[in-house]
Amino acid sequence: MRVALVTGANKGIGFETAKQLLELGHVVYVGARDVERGEKAAATLGARFVQLDVTDDASVGSALATIGSNEGRLDVLVHNAGILETGIDGPTALRVFDTNAVGMVRVTEAALPLLRRSSNPTVVTVSSSAGSFWAVNNPDRPEFDLPLALYSASKSAATMLTVQYAKSQPGIKFNALEPGTTATDMTAAFGVGRPPEVSARVVVRLATLDVDGPTGTFHDEAGELPW
Repeated sequence: MRVALVTGANKGIGFETAKQLLELGHVVYVGARDVERGEKAAATLGARFVQLDVTDDASVGSALATIGSNEGRLDVLVHNAGILETGIDGPTALRVFDTNAVGMVRVTEAALPLLRRSSNPTVVTVSSSAGSFWAVNNPDRPEFDLPLALYSASKSAATMLTVQYAKSQPGIKFNALEPGTTATDMTAAFGVGRPPEVSARVVVRLATLDVDGPTGTFHDEAGELPW
């Protein structure tokens, strides 16, 4: 049985990703900042819960230590936790980047020793084509008119971190993805998006790659994307 950790998994794409991995027979840890919501989500799914705030080093370290103690390894890590802010100023920028990009570094660094114990370690970053030069400069793409500078910039950073980790950790697959416009709490103000379970299938496909699967790529459901 493969062991998986999904950050920000108490709702939305993270919750549905955890659900689908469980259905495939994985041992799944629901990582969530809020204990009450995380425990409720884990109980609903039949998963395991770890309190994990990606902006807090102690929380991240404790979560990975718990998984290490219980399982001895980690096979799948899904970076799903993220925030979307419409404002733009210094404090907001720090908050967005701390969650969407720096948080990914915190969790990855803490997880690397456990991932190295896996026979097929895989890391998936739920990024966004809002962080793609190709997409935001293409008038035929919805990202062209998306007024989310900090979110877009932080997702560009998340995708680049994914590529750099793939280069520096050749024994571990690192891939980023555009999950598709999804109806979640983050996008509620825009009133758009498909069900989270549909987008989660893209995440699960990359999370269940064979040993010889791709690494250092940026995908959506149709395949590899320009970036």
